[in-house]
Amino acid sequence: MEAVGGARGAVLRVAVGLALLLVTACGDLGGRAHTEARPQVSRAVVKVTPGNATENVAPADELRVDAIHGELTRVAVRGSDGRVVPGRFSRDRRSWLPDHPPALATAYTVDAVAVDASGREAARHSTFTTLVPKDTFKGFYTPEHGSTVGVGMPVSVRFNRPITDRAAVERGITVTAEPAVEVAAHWFGNRRLDVRPREYWLPGTRVTLRMRLKDVEGGPGVYGTQTRTVRFTVGRSMVSTVDAAAHTMTVRRNGRVVKVLPITAGSPRNTTYNGRMVITDRYELTRMNGDTVGFGGEYDIPDVPHAMRLTDSGTFIHGNYWAPQETFGTANVSHGCIGLQDVKSGDREAKGVVPAARSLTGRTPAAWFYTHSMSGDVVEVVNSHDRTVAADNGLNGWNMDWPTWVAGSALTR
Repeated sequence: MEAVGGARGAVLRVAVGLALLLVTACGDLGGRAHTEARPQVSRAVVKVTPGNATENVAPADELRVDAIHGELTRVAVRGSDGRVVPGRFSRDRRSWLPDHPPALATAYTVDAVAVDASGREAARHSTFTTLVPKDTFKGFYTPEHGSTVGVGMPVSVRFNRPITDRAAVERGITVTAEPAVEVAAHWFGNRRLDVRPREYWLPGTRVTLRMRLKDVEGGPGVYGTQTRTVRFTVGRSMVSTVDAAAHTMTVRRNGRVVKVLPITAGSPRNTTYNGRMVITDRYELTRMNGDTVGFGGEYDIPDVPHAMRLTDSGTFIHGNYWAPQETFGTANVSHGCIGLQDVKSGDREAKGVVPAARSLTGRTPAAWFYTHSMSGDVVEVVNSHDRTVAADNGLNGWNMDWPTWVAGSALTR
């Protein structure tokens, strides 16, 4: 009995030992499996500027994504308008910067991924919203899109608010030409920017104005709203020379004299400006009232025919039906305008008056000149006893020499 019991005990002890060994082995395997499944944390950290949930981000505020202890593999910035903000990685891929600032009044999401030296990824999701501006500015441009203009027409942009950061706004306005020609911008005060070439445009030139002013800060807290492309074409060359002393106007088209017309210029008391002036507006009939230009009640003519504006201050070249015919070519009697012989348009009842329809056919000097003119044509006055017209009085920057014109750019300073 004892032998048997001893054998059974030995067998039992062996069985228990094997069981303990199996339990221990299973425990070791389970421990190793648990250790191997534990997630490995990346050393890389993604940092987004501005921080998550930041509001009222201005265009001047920096937008960037950086990787700390790693390299960026993916960055996606998307606005609530559905547009993706393009950008570029640095050479070492430790940072990302946008190609342009985010748009105003927009919510953005940023999703970025970086990897550490072991290839372990780290991701970041962040949001921010941009500033909703209280004040905006807009530029009103000349000439109009699709127009055909004379060789003297500059590009002129007038702003509805004062511009204090002229360089930023000027960078947002570009003018190019085909065939290519050098152009330069000049600021007249803080509300007007003109662009022109050194000399008149060549006939046939195609000019493109690009205004990329949206979200440009023109002054403290004042942002632009425009993204616009304007194209116009330069027509034939027509430059007319008014000799105030000889009382004549010589009209040249493409450099050739096509007409010499008798005129009356400003009287000795109210002389006409000298200098080069560009036709800006054209009216078959318009009212001219001395009260509007500082002449009080000296005149008020409700139906001045064939009128073309040369200055903002009120200089026109226009038809004149009230002066005797012998005045033209012999005397200067106007209040500073250039007068061409014409008829009283619309007065078909008056004796000896040619109906307006006949006038518009070009049979009078004024009607002929009006019919053959366009905005952008140049009228140059010489030999008048007056100063040269100011460059900003109308579109008359041609009276400024090129070095002075170029110096008026905010970017040259």
